[in-house]
Amino acid sequence: MKFSERIGIQTIKVEIQSDYIDDDLLNSLWSLFDMYFASPLKSQDSNYYQATKFKKFIENLWFSFFKEPIDTIPRNSYDVIRNIRDRFFSFYWYQVYDFIEFIAKNPDPIDGKQFTNACNFVLGRELSAFRFIENELTPITDENQIEQIQKAIDDTATNKLKSVNTHLQASLNKLSDKMKPDYRNSIKESISAVESLAQIISGDKKAELGKALKIIKDKIGLHTALEQGFSKLYGYTSDSDGIRHSLSEESTLDLEDAIYMLTSCSAFINYLIIKSDKSGIKL
Repeated sequence: MKFSERIGIQTIKVEIQSDYIDDDLLNSLWSLFDMYFASPLKSQDSNYYQATKFKKFIENLWFSFFKEPIDTIPRNSYDVIRNIRDRFFSFYWYQVYDFIEFIAKNPDPIDGKQFTNACNFVLGRELSAFRFIENELTPITDENQIEQIQKAIDDTATNKLKSVNTHLQASLNKLSDKMKPDYRNSIKESISAVESLAQIISGDKKAELGKALKIIKDKIGLHTALEQGFSKLYGYTSDSDGIRHSLSEESTLDLEDAIYMLTSCSAFINYLIIKSDKSGIKL
């Protein structure tokens, strides 16, 4: 907290930025782009075509994001950056997020993880309602939620747990779609991730979640309350609101439902992995 905020002269920011980006956040995001891309590009060479390290990225930006002919790219690297900067500061708030997400998904020639980590620091500091998980901007404001989901994704990024990871990534993608979020199927994918892990631990690839949890209960020392709790949660996804059935019917699910399910399932996956490891089951 700044000195001026502590003594009450300057107002402390408390509002979550969910459908706008203020100047502090906008300027900070541009500064990150400048640090990771613009300044290194300008230091390479005055002619961007000779800056081979950045040539592919710039052409991909013009072709896939701006969707303009690549022969309209300015030859001079300084002009390239000026062109991007003018666009950036004229974007609507959601286009700014589109832009930094595009970079996260096409990070070459920089370290994408470093870039998203830096973005998350700024997004948290400026109270944005979005954070990067992997390379997806996700509407989550609780840092604990982010940590649980990211850990589950990281820890299931193995061949044996590939199916679990696929469901988690699918849940995140459906939740993160800013134009048409699919909360119902995000929830379905979250619980399917737990079911997939339980099947792997139990050794029964066809068992539904309730049956799989009963099998692994004694194997890993799963508490009865957790077994019953997630069995009931599975029942919720099977019946309440028709999440796993009657998909043609209108859903009453919203963002909070999807975030809760993804966070809860991620935390339970992390728990099951730890308990399995302690029980001598290598995943």
